[in-house]
Amino acid sequence: MPTSQIKKIGVSGTGMIAHGFVRLIKQHYPDMEISRVLTRRPLSSMTGFPQANALTHSLDELIDHSDLIVECSGDVFHGTSVIERAFEAGLPVVTVNAELQVTTGSYLAGKGLLTEAEGDQPGSLAALREDALLMGFQPLVYGNMKGYLNHDPSPEDMAYWANRQGISVDQTTSFTDGTKVQIEQVIIGNGLGATITRQGMEGLASTNLDDSASLLAMMAERIGQPIVDYVIPSGYSAGGVFLVGRHDEDQARAIEYFKLGRGPFYTLVRPFHLCSLEVGKTVRRVLGGGGVLLNNSTEPTLGVGAIAKRAMKAGELIERGIGGFQFRGEALKLAQHPDHVPIGLLRKTALKRAVEPGQLITFDDIDILPSRALDIVLEQRKRLTDANARPDAWNTPVSTMGMLALGG
Repeated sequence: MPTSQIKKIGVSGTGMIAHGFVRLIKQHYPDMEISRVLTRRPLSSMTGFPQANALTHSLDELIDHSDLIVECSGDVFHGTSVIERAFEAGLPVVTVNAELQVTTGSYLAGKGLLTEAEGDQPGSLAALREDALLMGFQPLVYGNMKGYLNHDPSPEDMAYWANRQGISVDQTTSFTDGTKVQIEQVIIGNGLGATITRQGMEGLASTNLDDSASLLAMMAERIGQPIVDYVIPSGYSAGGVFLVGRHDEDQARAIEYFKLGRGPFYTLVRPFHLCSLEVGKTVRRVLGGGGVLLNNSTEPTLGVGAIAKRAMKAGELIERGIGGFQFRGEALKLAQHPDHVPIGLLRKTALKRAVEPGQLITFDDIDILPSRALDIVLEQRKRLTDANARPDAWNTPVSTMGMLALGG
């Protein structure tokens, strides 16, 4: 292939996702090349990286040598800076960073082409939705599967499982305490016009996916809008995502013959999500003019608040929110909790006053360091407050995306 036709892909991050993605592009995408990989680690420590000659500490170098950026650092603050610079240069950005998406992503989505990648659960659900709509289904539930949940795991257990699985302690903790699934479902809700039935979602214990899926679909129909939620399977695998919807009544006999049951609710299952191995699909989609698969939308209705895991005293330092042992995340409605602190902002933050277990943290509870991410969140918060203050705010109909998803 002529060199001029090969697209240069820049990567921000050098964790597990970046390792897998770089290997994938090198071995299976002849129309692309990894041009630069931005890292904050010492270059001398990166001898095992699959393309060490592409590593750089320079954001300018990353931007100058790329046609598209893949942001997979997992860091809200660093990732926000990278994306803003990419947009200044007119570059599209693909993320594997749902934490960033639900914190600063709605602001960024209004500044350039920003999409979450297929492979992690949100992108996989968005891809499943596209397939479902093309087949005539009207989505009611966007579902995640959670293999294990412990809202307050011990540091010792998390260190053991992190070492066994080859990922960081903070990642292991955010997966285990439920923060990650809350974040994942919030970006789906915002991006696809869905909502939640209650703070933290239902999180049904499930021995039969069809039964659990039908129950969630009935909840969605009762509130008149698609919902996001998750199940905790027992007796079947928990590796994928699912969508529940209706279809035309005159297709019922055919759908039953196709082994999806008698309806009226049908469950479509994608039994895997292969993370870094699928990111290339979204990169190719964007380079080919296919546009956004999923982002947090420019008009979000959901956020992820920080819930205290234990009692804490005034003056206690919060080292980190996501993946820490002081807080866990819960999905909530922005209009109902206008003062909550997004859990993605909690980093090296001090408590101004004591908090109790189960308490939702607000900006009045903390002293927070200035940052570009904080500026963005406060700007977005002001927009929401101003919108809710309008006389017609509470008469605004369900979002257009939500009506489309319901077949309206």
